[in-house]
Amino acid sequence: MSSATTASLSYEAREKAAKRAERARQKRIARDEAAERKRAAKSGFANVNNPRRSMLLTIVSAIFAVYCLFPFVYLIINATKTQADFTSTFGLGFGKTFALWDNIVTVFTYQDGIFGRWLLNTLLYVVAGAGGATLLAIMGGYALAKFRFPGRKLVFAVIIGAISVPGIALAVPQFLLFAKLNLTNTPWAMIVPSLISPFGLYLMWIFSEQAVPQELLEAARVDGASELRTFWQISLPLLAPGIVTTALFTIVATWNNYFLPLIMLKEDSWYPLTIGLNQWKDQASTAGGTAIQNLVITGSLITIIPLVIAFLCLQKYWQSGLAAGAVKE
Repeated sequence: MSSATTASLSYEAREKAAKRAERARQKRIARDEAAERKRAAKSGFANVNNPRRSMLLTIVSAIFAVYCLFPFVYLIINATKTQADFTSTFGLGFGKTFALWDNIVTVFTYQDGIFGRWLLNTLLYVVAGAGGATLLAIMGGYALAKFRFPGRKLVFAVIIGAISVPGIALAVPQFLLFAKLNLTNTPWAMIVPSLISPFGLYLMWIFSEQAVPQELLEAARVDGASELRTFWQISLPLLAPGIVTTALFTIVATWNNYFLPLIMLKEDSWYPLTIGLNQWKDQASTAGGTAIQNLVITGSLITIIPLVIAFLCLQKYWQSGLAAGAVKE
């Protein structure tokens, strides 16, 4: 037998031995994990790196996922239908004509392109209102968490009280106040009320307490850094998960705001998407109105896409801050 044949057989034998050793290792790992799960079940504690499998929880999670995704699936399916197919076909079935692109074009051209104006208005209210609310919540929450001053407990009580008051209860007083200032039917009627976010302020207060170590601030002050520089260059990066959470809460609240623009705005040129799409929905009930449910559905789908993108792009900041402050040092 040649040396080449002998080497080939030796290589195959080593390869088979390595595969057998790997299979044996996987079996040992599986046995160890099963034993660990049994110990965890008896002790009442679980290892996050070796979670217990529960068919019941899997089924419940699947049902909850279907429940949450059902409206989105309904929008996607019905946005592909014409108005005739929308009224004549099953809600979760596709129509005879795939009209998604035609519906999108019609949404942006219907009534001289008013939908585009509503979209720009909503972006304006979100950037100015929700952005301003997030900035104020960051600075206010950080100041309340890291500085001691007279009246701090009173401020805390006011914030808790403001959180407990539903926003709809303040809509009418806000309308009367803005009517006195002649600011109704203007963008300021939407932007100024959106700048106040008691929940965002409270959230940033609590998060700043845990995410920014006091020792780090003292070290920066010893090195001669000003309070403003310490805030922007040291504290702000540590507050990223809380900032993203606050921003998303304020963005969603402003984006979905319905009652405030309903009483504040009269001209459709200043409407946000919520009021504009509702106006289209009610169009069929008016005298001589035309039913355009396919455009309402398509417009609703376009409306939620920016929020979905924002959540998908910013979720990594949530994941990085889930355990912030959870470990005692």
